[in-house]
Amino acid sequence: MPVQTVALDRDDMRRTLMRIAHEIAEKNPARAGSREPGLAIVGVHRRGAVLATRLRALTGALTESEIPLGTVDISFYRDDLGLPERRTAAAPVVHSTALDFTVDNRTIVIVDDVLYTGRTVRAAIDVLFDYGRPARVQLAVMVDRGHRELPIRPDYVGKNLPTARGQRVNVHVEEVDGTDEVVLIEEGQP
Repeated sequence: MPVQTVALDRDDMRRTLMRIAHEIAEKNPARAGSREPGLAIVGVHRRGAVLATRLRALTGALTESEIPLGTVDISFYRDDLGLPERRTAAAPVVHSTALDFTVDNRTIVIVDDVLYTGRTVRAAIDVLFDYGRPARVQLAVMVDRGHRELPIRPDYVGKNLPTARGQRVNVHVEEVDGTDEVVLIEEGQP
């Protein structure tokens, strides 16, 4: 039976998102009179999209600006769809990509729940570049668990949570799971 440890509870997640919003606002100051499109926040479906919505509200309140919000679905951009171990897996649940603003010359903050190998982020960047050429792409994650397979590093991290490969990290959000928490799951010993 798996053993679960709560790494972040509801209050921890709220404080963490507020800290990340402050860091985003500080790193991306609004330029008065600038013709540059500015900042946009884009969440990776599913839980990254929920976290992006929250970060957009927090960052917008701090910067006193309306920050565009988008979502991306990376289902068909995954590089492991044709692998033998994925052929027997259930078909991916496909969500819509919504980028209702110009991506060109904009600073885009991609938001995801857990950073692991880096492959999801690579796929999200591929989606973005299908819509245009951003000036910069930054990455915000609730949890960085290590074990990178690609040279990807987040700009904003809620919690660094070193893990073993056999462990899992699940981010639960109220809107999807009925609760806000980050749990570390370890398979129980026989």
